[in-house]
Amino acid sequence: MAGSESRIVECINLMVMKKVYWTLVAIFVAAALGGCVNDPTEMENAPDMSAGSRKILTSAEAEAGELLVKFSKESIAAVEAGVTRSESTRTGIQPFDAALKEISAVSVERVIPVVEQHEADARASGLHRWYRVRFNDQVSLDEAARKLAAVEDVEVVQYDGYVARNFTEMSAVPYNNVWSSDRDQINTRSGETPKFNDPMLNKQWHYKNTGDETLVSPIKEGCDINVEPAWEFCTGDPSIIVAVMDEGVMYKHEDLAANMWVNQAELNGQKGVDDDGNGYVDDVYGYNFAKDQGDITWTDPEDSGHGTHVAGTISAVNNNGIGVCGIAGGSGNNDGVKIMSIQIFAGRYQSTISRNVDAIYYATSMGASILQCSWGLMSGAINSDEQYLDERSIEANAFAHFINTKRPGSPLNGGIIIFAAGNEAGACGYPAAYPSVVCVTSLSTDFTPSVFTNYGMPADIAAPGGDLYYHKNLSDAGQVLSTVLKLDGMYAYMSGTSMSCPHVSGVAALGLSYAKQLGKTFEPDEFRDMVLASVNDLDPYLTGVKKHNNGTMNLVEYKGKMGSGMIDAYKMLMAVRGTPAITVEQDKPTTISLSKYYGDVTALSCMLEVSDAVKDKLGLTFTVEGNNATITCSKQSAGLVTVKSSVGGTSMSREVAIICRAKAASNGGWL
Repeated sequence: MAGSESRIVECINLMVMKKVYWTLVAIFVAAALGGCVNDPTEMENAPDMSAGSRKILTSAEAEAGELLVKFSKESIAAVEAGVTRSESTRTGIQPFDAALKEISAVSVERVIPVVEQHEADARASGLHRWYRVRFNDQVSLDEAARKLAAVEDVEVVQYDGYVARNFTEMSAVPYNNVWSSDRDQINTRSGETPKFNDPMLNKQWHYKNTGDETLVSPIKEGCDINVEPAWEFCTGDPSIIVAVMDEGVMYKHEDLAANMWVNQAELNGQKGVDDDGNGYVDDVYGYNFAKDQGDITWTDPEDSGHGTHVAGTISAVNNNGIGVCGIAGGSGNNDGVKIMSIQIFAGRYQSTISRNVDAIYYATSMGASILQCSWGLMSGAINSDEQYLDERSIEANAFAHFINTKRPGSPLNGGIIIFAAGNEAGACGYPAAYPSVVCVTSLSTDFTPSVFTNYGMPADIAAPGGDLYYHKNLSDAGQVLSTVLKLDGMYAYMSGTSMSCPHVSGVAALGLSYAKQLGKTFEPDEFRDMVLASVNDLDPYLTGVKKHNNGTMNLVEYKGKMGSGMIDAYKMLMAVRGTPAITVEQDKPTTISLSKYYGDVTALSCMLEVSDAVKDKLGLTFTVEGNNATITCSKQSAGLVTVKSSVGGTSMSREVAIICRAKAASNGGWL
């Protein structure tokens, strides 16, 4: 792949993100709407913005000697005729070439590679119109930007810059530091058999929370993603690819290797050769955009294992007798979803905004349906969608490309992008707050917001992320347990919205796996809505004051600001299945109308049919009077029941999912 070596940044502060300013033509300010837009950078009826000074804003802290330029639709054919990926310094547009000469340009190249089989998709999204101009770094960025923006055929001039880590999570705590042989006493309930034989599954409270205070305290039963009953229907599918955009994933990890995405053409090809012709050399497990190389790395002293931890939550191999489980990690029969490593951080190296765009394009082209992003700007670095489009329009363009591009054979006619909200206990950071992506907040073991979680109206959904500063006993066990690097013993605890985010990605991957299994296909907006609706209500828990090690939190302030609710894997699969679901409150009789499942038809008689297995799993008892059934469940779980009816001599039946949780929404949680 063409491109210069990444520069080494000498000082990386993992706790502080510097704001980097980029520029955007003012047309995108006008186009920035509060709602979700499919492609905010491709506006057909944009006003004429030929004045160069109105196309650029500021160059503060941008990368010297480099600018990003978006050419107009009318000029791009001429540019393509004069520029190739071979470091050309001429475009064929005379005024632009004159400006290049004035700034001592050394190269003009397209931000994304030209790959024949993906070119139509690049053109549909407009990514083909973005070029990177490199020039003498002694030339003033502002002056260079003014000269390029003065050219009528230039639509946007944007500054580039490095993407700093914003992993404000604490260091990984090795599993063996938390659980010694004499403390390893957490077991399943009497009479219960674990779904899988992974020995650490009973420490993954975020999958199944029994409320056992010998694990951690405070803790509440049912504060989990309800994945165990979902595994009865689907455990994953290897055709579903999740791109983990993060530090490199340790693809040799004992609990990840079998579920890594592998580019067979490069694996079996010649070293140093682009064997599959996709524009990237030696991209066997993904690509390292931080170092611009095919080799994925994780051995630098400054690598934290962050990407490997994220990957394990999504697809650690299930039922292999070792380690932990992944949400969509399969059943031990090579049937888990695949992890593609999109490396944007590598020790002291990091990607740039333009390389991130290349990374998103790569993930799209190579078939990933889910983009998992536990990174982003600090809270307050960008404060509105308008400002985001001003400063990072090329990134928004890449998001639209990922979401709207169809992948052959996928159950999703496009993609879904999932971001961590951030860990500053403030407003959701960008890009997470941008409307077209899913913004994930973090919960502790008892349904309360994690001390650190960002929140607010841009938040879309919540998931378990742990809470290091909250728990009284054995606090590390209240974090999220997943895979890490060998240095940390292969398995460790971490907490943060970086950890809650992959829970949503994992559930989305499980949903797509089930869709594949059922032969169903969904549009991106449709599937996104299904994910956000597959939740349990949090508001009943957001009352009073939460005390933690560093102070207190007024939980009422979080009501309506943590997203639609806490992600529920079982509800996700029922949504894919097309089965209505009702949430009932544990030990509380709930009356439902059985006739509502037949539309406007008035049933002459209704009955409820429940298997012994479901009765036992839910502790379910029921009575039926007329068309109403009163259900009581003593155990938190989920199962299917059948509503049968006779109308005019015709017998009908409809399956319904019953989900028992500690608390239920006032509307019964209907989906």
